Amino acid sequence: MGAINAHFVPALDGVAYGLLLFVAAAGLTLLFGIGGVLNIAHGTLFALGGYLAATVSNGSWSSAFLGLAVATVGGTLGGAVLAAGTLPLAERGHLPQALLTFGLSLVGGDILSTVYGGDEHPVVIPNSVNGTVHIFGHVYPTYRLMFIVVASVLALAGTYVLGRTRAGSLLRAAADDRDMVGAMGYAPWRVHAALCGAAGALAGLAGGLGAPIIGPGPDTADKVLMLSMVVIVLGKPGSVVGAFLAAIAVGEIETLGVSISSNWAPYLLFGLMAVALVVRTFRSSSASAGAAVGAHA
Repeated sequence: MGAINAHFVPALDGVAYGLLLFVAAAGLTLLFGIGGVLNIAHGTLFALGGYLAATVSNGSWSSAFLGLAVATVGGTLGGAVLAAGTLPLAERGHLPQALLTFGLSLVGGDILSTVYGGDEHPVVIPNSVNGTVHIFGHVYPTYRLMFIVVASVLALAGTYVLGRTRAGSLLRAAADDRDMVGAMGYAPWRVHAALCGAAGALAGLAGGLGAPIIGPGPDTADKVLMLSMVVIVLGKPGSVVGAFLAAIAVGEIETLGVSISSNWAPYLLFGLMAVALVVRTFRSSSASAGAAVGAHA
């Protein structure tokens, strides 16, 4: 009981961090799993949202909401640039997309460094959520607790939109058969642009919401991109539920794992990713072998 009590705060931090990674990776996994776009500039859009939120924050609620709005709009505009750049490469595979978006990330990173410098920018949050609360005898930051609630609502909303609405059905249909979507009267380029814009908006919003947790700085984009890629590997690309579970697992390893064993936590994270890749490859090979046997039967 004492050990559980000692690790309660790190475990709760893992939930908060995992939910932040989920919001950050949700747009990337949808763009890759549904739109087939490998966006290496995703972390830069997250950092852009954080910087914009930090720029307008002054401790008032109005500036906090304005910061989130500006971060979301900034991410959406970044998604529009991404859509324009990747549309001609839609049929050429992931390598040209990776090279293009890597170049965009370098340009975007240089612009952010020029504008904001090389220091981390703090975000001033409203006083009402800038304190601490007591949970089961532990002191915990109020903002992180509020973030857990907000991110959970976003996760439920994303699952509903993708699985229960016409727009979500259209996106899933575009991933399976673009020609059929075009025959239904929906221009594939518009679906592509909408998906890139939505992914950019999620990245910017995540950057704005997560700025008080992961302050925008020179290494923010790379760190978020790397962990988002891990989330995509552990969760099934295009699956909101898979990304959610994977993000929580990564968050717990990054916080609770470090608290329990700081030496083994980094190896545990990438070891888990390696196991997921091996299992997924084995299942794919087994399915292919089964299909071949069935075809010759």
